[in-house]
Amino acid sequence: MQTTRGTSLSDSTNPERQAGETAGSPRPRRVGVLVAVALAALAADIVSKIIVVSTLQDRAPVRLLGGLLTLRETRNSGAAFSIGTGYTIVFTLIACGVVVAILRTARNLRSAPWAVCLGLLLGGAVGNLIDRLLRAPAPLKGHVVDWIQLPHWPVFNLADSAIVCGGVLAVLLAARGLQVDGTRLKDDAPGTDGAPNAGESPEAGTSPGKGGAAEGEAPKDPPKDAPEDAPAREPEDGAEVPAPEEKS
Repeated sequence: MQTTRGTSLSDSTNPERQAGETAGSPRPRRVGVLVAVALAALAADIVSKIIVVSTLQDRAPVRLLGGLLTLRETRNSGAAFSIGTGYTIVFTLIACGVVVAILRTARNLRSAPWAVCLGLLLGGAVGNLIDRLLRAPAPLKGHVVDWIQLPHWPVFNLADSAIVCGGVLAVLLAARGLQVDGTRLKDDAPGTDGAPNAGESPEAGTSPGKGGAAEGEAPKDPPKDAPEDAPAREPEDGAEVPAPEEKS
């Protein structure tokens, strides 16, 4: 039999390939989005720190917007927002672990929102990690450059902002049930357990018959209390059978 014109012979003889194409291709990976967001966050953090160190180090703070925003160059040996000062090595190791975990998760990354989220976390973590590895006083003990100050809030930098934004976005995505691979969690519909199927009567197969008995039910035996006709007694040898009496 000749194949349809315009269709290759290999396609016509390979039904599994045709079935795979009709089923739809999997979601594309979003590693490129993650890398782009991470590089943007990292570049903004590095450039801002270079400018701050060259212009604000050993100088008076710059107040903007009537004191709502203050630019002040400080050094932080702890985590984001000056938390846990004195544990620089511990936070350096934690940052390395976070970077490795994000890179491992990127292998199954097929969701664009999760790519943005992980990109912000990766860029912020790497930005502060570079300071801890390269800045004074020593490798793995370097102090992070912070320069943004708001009223009643610790001094922070753009890397800290990226980490916080990524964390908030991760909570929102998890609350909506969106997974890293692009799938979405679906709750089971309530009231499905034990419920009859659509179009099926709850008393299917038990349609009433004559006298209220179910269809297919065996008929009841007649009552045993009713007397049965006694069998006729055979006459003995030589005995006369009496004639039945006539009733007037």
